[in-house]
This record gives sequence, structure tokens and C-alpha cells, in this order.
Amino acid sequence: MSIKFKNSEHEKFYEQCLARTGSLDPYHKAFFYTMGISGDTRHHIEDVYDFRDDVIRPEGLNKGWQTSGSSCLTRLAFNLWNGWNADGCATPYDLFSSSDAAYMLEAVRLRYPEYCREPQAPSVSRAR
Repeated sequence: MSIKFKNSEHEKFYEQCLARTGSLDPYHKAFFYTMGISGDTRHHIEDVYDFRDDVIRPEGLNKGWQTSGSSCLTRLAFNLWNGWNADGCATPYDLFSSSDAAYMLEAVRLRYPEYCREPQAPSVSRAR
């Protein structure tokens, strides 16, 4: 599956985080892909994710560096990680009103690859 990255920094961050955790499951892929979309979220990954314990840090949403855009990305990443919606603001309505929406949808595709495959055209059999 080919992944669409926003830029080379996004791709590098994604690959480094997956290598650091040693996990290639859809949870980690979607989380780090989403957190890599923005320079702010890349730079502050330790505020929102504990690499040692392999857990998200919801308190990272309250950090001073968070903007409306980085907050949307963080909420989506948390939601894709484990369904997190503790503050009630991790719904599509809240999250996808951003210029990064196409990349956010790519994160959803990474998290749910089994549901995001291209539909196959039905076979047509001809009776003779």
C-alpha cells in the first residue's frame, strides 16, 4: 500500500517513530502518521505519547503549544489509537475542517486498511 505523505519531514518522522517503537500495527501507523502531519505535533510528540510505556498522554492537549490545527490532529491520533474521545471533540465534525483533511483521511485508511481497500468490480459471467 502506497502512503501519501505531506512532505519529506512527515515521512521521516513516521518511519523514525515506527522504528523507535518496533510496532507496525495499524494503531501505531495511524497514530504516528497523524502526529507527523504538522511540524508542531512532530516537535512535541513526547508531550502526547510516552514511548517507554507505549501509551498516549491526553494531558498533552492542554500544552501551550497546541493550536486549533494541532489540537485536531492530536485528537484524531488519540481517537485512531484507542477510540479516545474523552473531551467529546474527536468527531469528524470537529476534526476535518482543516487544510490537512486529506492527510487525516489517509491516517484513517492506515488505521482501518481492511475497510479501505479499493472496491473490486464484480465479475460478469455471460450465459451462452
